[in-house]
Amino acid sequence: MHDLLIAPFALGFMRRALIGCLALSVAAPPLGVFLVLRRMSLMSDVMQHGVLPGIALGAAFAGLSIWAMGLGGFAAGLIVALLAGWLARGKGAREDSQLAGVYLIALALGVALISAQRGVDLTHILFGSVLAVDDAALFAMAGVVSIVLPILAVIWRPLILESLDPGFFAATGGQGGVWHLTFLALVVMCVVAGFVALGTLMSVGLMMLPAIASRHWSVSLQGQVRASVVLAAIASVAGLLLSFHTDIPAGPAIVLTSGVLWMVGLANDTFRSAS
Repeated sequence: MHDLLIAPFALGFMRRALIGCLALSVAAPPLGVFLVLRRMSLMSDVMQHGVLPGIALGAAFAGLSIWAMGLGGFAAGLIVALLAGWLARGKGAREDSQLAGVYLIALALGVALISAQRGVDLTHILFGSVLAVDDAALFAMAGVVSIVLPILAVIWRPLILESLDPGFFAATGGQGGVWHLTFLALVVMCVVAGFVALGTLMSVGLMMLPAIASRHWSVSLQGQVRASVVLAAIASVAGLLLSFHTDIPAGPAIVLTSGVLWMVGLANDTFRSAS
């Protein structure tokens, strides 16, 4: 049991990956709970694909610099999110079709830009690698969490009001657009922060699956937030161990573990309903 569960974390790269993923487990799942509450789950797909061109451009201009790729990904994610919202609302088109079109174009553009560069491993960018979590990546992940949590605490109440009754919130003078944009910026930051360990295609998994699973363990918003953080932390530890022992990328391993926890919650909910 020691060799299976504890010994892997004696390695430096595994400890850094664990600390980074646990930090993300505190900040990302609460945002996922709000995405589900606001019926914006598909927006998470747009984000994870939207950051890829920016990450590729950051790598093209500054090499494999975490900060350059992170800033590029953050800028690209915001642009894609705003573009998708503008197309859906400004043009009167169906929002799901506009989101699908934007994120497919962003994914294709990002893959093309990364594939054109020598020395950049596309697999690690898309699916993550615990070996890539060095001190710079760890500081970046911790720094993002240190920014996201205080801002989320400040916008918590207006974000709840704007999510549950946007009409009333607007009628009482609430600036819904400001809180919405701030919330999207926090989501993009967490997606970008997780791409080193989890990959751009998998970083949303740690945000959304625990948030979805938490609905089977609590009916209150606060309870769902707490449950999502606990589930994400469990998935991070178990997923990293699965990645280490089976030699699969960290991102898919953590997302698969999150999926198992979701199915456990679903089965528990079904059992309670049947009894």
